[in-house]
Amino acid sequence: MEKPTQSVTSARQPFLFPVRLSGWTVVVMAIALLVATPVLFILGNIFVDAGDVWKHLASTVLWRYITNSFWLMMGVGCGVLVIGVGTAWLVTMCGFPGSRLFEWVLLLPLAAPAYVLAYSYTDFLEFSGPIQTTLRNVFGWGYGDYWFPNVRSLWGAIAMLTLVLYPYVYLLARVAFLEQSVCTLEASRSLGCSPWRSFVTVALPLARPAIMAGLSLALMETLNDFGTVQYFGVETFTTGIYRTWFGLGERVAAAQLAAFLLLFVLWLILLERWSRRRARYYQSVASQRRLPSYRLIGIRSVGAWLACFLPLGLGFLLPASILLEMTLKNATIALDSRFWSFARHSFILAVVTSVLGVAIALIMAYGLRLRSNAGMRFAARLASMGYAVPGSVIAVGILIPIGQLDNTIDASMRTIFGLSTGLLLSGTITALVYAYLVRFLAVSFSTVEASLGKIKPTLDDAARSLGYSSSETLVKVHTPIMRGGLLTAGMLVFVDVMKELPATMIVRPFNFDTLAVRVYNLASDERLAEASGSALAIVLVGIIPVILLSWQIARSRQTQNLPS
Repeated sequence: MEKPTQSVTSARQPFLFPVRLSGWTVVVMAIALLVATPVLFILGNIFVDAGDVWKHLASTVLWRYITNSFWLMMGVGCGVLVIGVGTAWLVTMCGFPGSRLFEWVLLLPLAAPAYVLAYSYTDFLEFSGPIQTTLRNVFGWGYGDYWFPNVRSLWGAIAMLTLVLYPYVYLLARVAFLEQSVCTLEASRSLGCSPWRSFVTVALPLARPAIMAGLSLALMETLNDFGTVQYFGVETFTTGIYRTWFGLGERVAAAQLAAFLLLFVLWLILLERWSRRRARYYQSVASQRRLPSYRLIGIRSVGAWLACFLPLGLGFLLPASILLEMTLKNATIALDSRFWSFARHSFILAVVTSVLGVAIALIMAYGLRLRSNAGMRFAARLASMGYAVPGSVIAVGILIPIGQLDNTIDASMRTIFGLSTGLLLSGTITALVYAYLVRFLAVSFSTVEASLGKIKPTLDDAARSLGYSSSETLVKVHTPIMRGGLLTAGMLVFVDVMKELPATMIVRPFNFDTLAVRVYNLASDERLAEASGSALAIVLVGIIPVILLSWQIARSRQTQNLPS
């Protein structure tokens, strides 16, 4: 009986592998090249002569861009480490009133973009805001009688970005603490280590890879920020790229600034890799047992509660309350007809991008599943690097080559047919969706790949035995099973597109603004009341992935509490 089986297998292999899989390989390679084109184009402009404009930038503002970006990264990095790691340890290893609730509500600041917080706190802390007005009424002060910190500064930008980005570190650090071996922690206690010493010498080193990964994500988002630093008057690379492109009209110089910013991002990636070097962190099989907790009482309990409530209150509850109050008081102007028009634009872009992003991610993940060789893995990593690249860099890397392509097509059509095609791709929704896909494909790909990885390979073998081709197996077998993962991937891309500002500002078609652009334009004109409705809508949409993450955290807690 074995001999016929072997002959059938050998007869099928030449037909399936060289023909079917080579097609998937070509498709995945083509997607990777298309997604990586903007980044490669930016890197190719580093040594292009930009003329006197670059010399002018280098002698006037370049050093300011570098120093402000550096201090912004340092401040946000320290802030997210302290808040993210500290709160993760408290809710994971300590028992105090509200600790179970804080496990998931500490993720809520992730729903609000930093530029929304910047606009909210500016209205709250300005001279005519409630804080300074109350101080003047209570103490009888007048203008110039007292000092009050200026939120529209570098340190204000650091505070805003820290409050919305610490959940990156919190989430990964908490997962790392949950997965740590109970035996290791119990051994540290038996050796006389205090809770603080166990945290510093045992738990923190074991969680370092996860913490560094969260820190890298937070710093990449810091470099990507445009709305906050622009509104607060902090000159960074993102504001410099926008100013050089639209203010000076110098595309090559803008591309070179984008290349400098990209070098910052590459430095962050290399730093994260170097921090781990050859270190390996292994856990024993006892990691699934429930972690022993430290019960906090008295002043320690109050301190732990405040340490968790302050970032939540300042990062979500207070700005959301400010936006809600402003929207209700100014509903007629905050939710006017233009608001619904911009909301429709944002919805269309988000839906189109999420559908295309999930479809492309599914093709890439399945191609990698069929042929997981070095070339395919490199292509997948290449296509996923867009999330590490700031939106302003991607925008510049898209508009310049697309403009050159449009000009080439127009010149050819004039020469051959005497017709002018104009700009076919530049300033269109197609270019904007392309920018979104380059930026957020990694989000959908990682989710789809994880979902596809849960399907056993034996299911593919069973589908082949029934005569299904690779494409039919993907469409008729895997896709229905992965429905939940595909919806999750699409939802994550949808929310990211709704909040994206830098790429939208540069690539968007004329007279096609989104909610994010509306908030930025109105806030720049100090029309915060009119911007409140759009800002609140963005926050409400951003809560969706937070709810999903919270549900996953609740499930992890239930799994942890199961008896071993």
